[in-house]
Amino acid sequence: MHPIVIVGSGLAGYTLLKEIRKRDTATPVTLVTADDGTFYSKPNLSNALAAGKSAAALAGAGAEDMAAGQGATVLTHTRVTAIDTQRQRIRSDAGELEYGKLVLALGADPLPHGLAGSGAASVLAVNDLADYAAFRSAIAGKQRVAVLGGGLIGCEFANDLAHAGFAVDVVHLGEWPLERLLPVEAGQRLADSLAALGVSWHFGRTATGVERTATGYRVALDNGEVIETDVVLSAIGLRPRTGLAQAAGIPTGRGIRTDRLLQTGAPNVYAMGDCAEVEGLNLPYVQPLLLQARALAATLAGTPTPVVYPAMPVMVKTPAHPVAALPPQAGATGGWQVECGDTGVCALHTDGSGRLQGFVLTGGETGRRSALLKELAG
Repeated sequence: MHPIVIVGSGLAGYTLLKEIRKRDTATPVTLVTADDGTFYSKPNLSNALAAGKSAAALAGAGAEDMAAGQGATVLTHTRVTAIDTQRQRIRSDAGELEYGKLVLALGADPLPHGLAGSGAASVLAVNDLADYAAFRSAIAGKQRVAVLGGGLIGCEFANDLAHAGFAVDVVHLGEWPLERLLPVEAGQRLADSLAALGVSWHFGRTATGVERTATGYRVALDNGEVIETDVVLSAIGLRPRTGLAQAAGIPTGRGIRTDRLLQTGAPNVYAMGDCAEVEGLNLPYVQPLLLQARALAATLAGTPTPVVYPAMPVMVKTPAHPVAALPPQAGATGGWQVECGDTGVCALHTDGSGRLQGFVLTGGETGRRSALLKELAG
């Protein structure tokens, strides 16, 4: 019996393993990971300070327990170096491994910050549990953190750090946070709420360099402004890991291209999670990942099951001012109808006949999410 091989031990890889075992306890499954294979949920990294959780506290079962619990083999500290799609084998630094079905659950890498200066190598990014442990160590006993990027992860970390008492500077190229997701009124309300918590915003700016000083770092901005800080965190975005697939001749775009069955352009090779571009969409969020894992497990167990996405709002974990955003589909006509109340913003995207196409809710307005989802479904 040819084994299923999963590459990656993030939420995608381990969730798929669990879903496979719900349907099929006989087929051998091997999960290969470049790290130590500890199970944890990556989305919890950006609000762990408020939750009072260290990196160790966020860690779930170790690789041995995961392997035993799921009746699988977990190869830790093993880097996959090549895929031979003809012979259906992967090469790794621990040797070759044959597969019947191969699933790439590789995740994404932080975008390189491209900064100059003596402190550039000390700029941190948090993309896994080990990164988070290093970040917690770096901020211990410190007071100031500069966050590069005011997108989803940048806003969540800014909220978490400010709530924990740090002075936070956020450098963001956009004119308001999450500008690709939120209309200006909603973005401004989020910015104001985080400012009230102690976040200093630098909108329309980019960092150009980081110099080490006797007490910390100096971050230079493109307008000549300088931010004095103790720690610099880059949160400017993620790039799906496509290199392994590209080298094997598997088609890629923004991510590893798949159809709705999560099948790539190579026979018996699938992709899911942050590395996958499913029929043109790369959705690096938890809900799509869970739906992909369920559908793919059924497909691998012999029942071809395309992944189907319902309306999935993006939930921004900013307790100072929560946000639920369901942007309209690409190419939608119409516009935003925005109401700003005392407790939050309700923005509805409607077409010419007033039909709802998407929404953004902030603060106290987020309670309307379920009703609006029903309206969209209807």
